[in-house]
Amino acid sequence: MRILGIETSCDETAVAVVEKGRALLSSIVGSQVAFHAPFGGIVPEIASRQHLLALQPIYRQALAKAKTTPKDLDAIAVTVGPGLAGALLVGVNFAKGLALGLNIPLLSVNHLEGHIYAAWLEDGPTPMDKPGLPLVCLLASGGHTELILMRGHGRQYLLGQTRDDAAGEAFDKAARVLGLGFPGGPEIQRVAETTDLSAAKKERFPWARMGDSLDFSFSGVKTALRRRASELGVGPHLEEGSEVVANLAAGFQNAVVHALVEKTLAAVRQHNARGVLLGGGVAANSLLRLEMVRRSPVQVVVPRPDLCTDNGAMVAAAAFFRAPTPVSLSTRMDQDILPGLRLGLDSKDVPRHLHSA
Repeated sequence: MRILGIETSCDETAVAVVEKGRALLSSIVGSQVAFHAPFGGIVPEIASRQHLLALQPIYRQALAKAKTTPKDLDAIAVTVGPGLAGALLVGVNFAKGLALGLNIPLLSVNHLEGHIYAAWLEDGPTPMDKPGLPLVCLLASGGHTELILMRGHGRQYLLGQTRDDAAGEAFDKAARVLGLGFPGGPEIQRVAETTDLSAAKKERFPWARMGDSLDFSFSGVKTALRRRASELGVGPHLEEGSEVVANLAAGFQNAVVHALVEKTLAAVRQHNARGVLLGGGVAANSLLRLEMVRRSPVQVVVPRPDLCTDNGAMVAAAAFFRAPTPVSLSTRMDQDILPGLRLGLDSKDVPRHLHSA
């Protein structure tokens, strides 16, 4: 079964062709960073306009790279939420047009679930086979930071989420405070890597533990960084390569990564998970990947960096494993966007027997 995956939930225009849910035949991603960088964040109207301009050419590139014609496709999969409403509309309407014109099924996909299934695109056994279920999934990106307990296809439970900014948003705002570029995550990592470990420890920032809760909060560490940067006179006027900026970046990154790792491993202990799965753009952070693997008592599954960020391949993979027998075309043409779509039941709804292996 060959599925075309379309992803336009935020600022990446992405199309991919995936066979049998795992074989990545092509994956083309068009970045909008250059358009949003001057504003230090995503501008929804600009994102929608750029999706309109880029989607058709990227679709053609994806087919060409996969050596596939439209008639070879068995289904179209598209992200319907969560995400920016205007951006989602572009992708969903494009997907509807393709599905209708080709008379093939249209499959709707939850963007967050797509990040989980990015790990299914790797060679070898699936995460369900090794390390096996249940899995604690940390989904960390610019718009979301959530802990999900996965018990099977379609059996996901929300264990914890951010109470304010997502981790990616926190990195973006921290980079702005330090006078760095956008997106903030890669910039913070790049600058932090220019200082040694002993120097990085000079700047320590607090992170919110919130007792036994598995929720996250990054507002406190952002405030601490802003105050410390003000004390040291840090801002856009400092030259590239400043040791002070590097130390602050490293200290901030350490605090965010520590919070993500601690909460994830607490979830592993509470639910006797057999493995940890990382997904989302923040999962491409090298320190997070290193620390999670180093400290986790169970196996850690992390897609390669280009599959952590938004892409169409994860959408196609999620569609295949969630709907290996596609629904009929006629029942999907009324599919609307769901900008506030969630993933999984709340942790209070997790059956008691799921808390033990």
